[in-house]
Amino acid sequence: MRSSPAPRPPRRPTAADRLRQSARDLFYRQGIRAVGVEEIVRNAGVTKPSLYRAFASKDGLATAFLADYQQCFWDRIALVRAEHPDDARAQLLAYFDGLAERSAAADYRGCALTNAILEYPDRAHPVRQEAARLKHQVRDWLVDRARQMRATNPERLADGLILLMEGASVVGQAFPPPGPAAQVGACARLLIDAQCGPG
Repeated sequence: MRSSPAPRPPRRPTAADRLRQSARDLFYRQGIRAVGVEEIVRNAGVTKPSLYRAFASKDGLATAFLADYQQCFWDRIALVRAEHPDDARAQLLAYFDGLAERSAAADYRGCALTNAILEYPDRAHPVRQEAARLKHQVRDWLVDRARQMRATNPERLADGLILLMEGASVVGQAFPPPGPAAQVGACARLLIDAQCGPG
C-alpha cells in the first residue's frame, strides 16, 4: 500500500504579502494618507526597497489594499450566494443583515472604498479612481440582483441600496453601537418590498 505524500509546508509570506497585511491593518484603522511608508514597512517587518520593488509606490500599495478589501466583499457575496442559490432577494437581505451586524461593531471603520474616496478629492488621483471603479462593481451587482427580482426600476432600487450601504458606513462610526446602522437590514427590506412586492 502506497503511503500518501507528506503535506506541503505552508508557504512563507513574501515581503509583498506582509506589506499587504500591514496596509490592511494600518490603512483601514488610520486612513491611507495618515500612514507613512516608514510605519508600513516597520509594521510589515520588511525594508523600504521591498515596498518599492513590489508596488512601485505607496499609491500602488494603496490600490492593492483596496483590491484586497473589495475581495472581502466578493467573499461575503459568495457565501450568501451559496446559502441562497437562485434567490436574489435572500442574497441581498443576508448581505444587508450582515452589514447591520458589522457596522454596529465597536471597531467598525466604515467602507475602505468610501474612506479612500473622501481622502482623495482629486478625481484624477489613481487611488480615488480605483476606489470609484470598485464601487461601480458593487452597484452593477446590485442592479443585477434587482433585475433578477423583477424590480419595477432596477437602477433606482440599486441606487437606494447603495445609499443605505453608504449611510451605514458613516453612521456606524458616528453613533455608539448599535446605533442607526443596526437598522440597515430592516431598511433594505422596505426598499426591496416597495420595488418588488413583499417576499
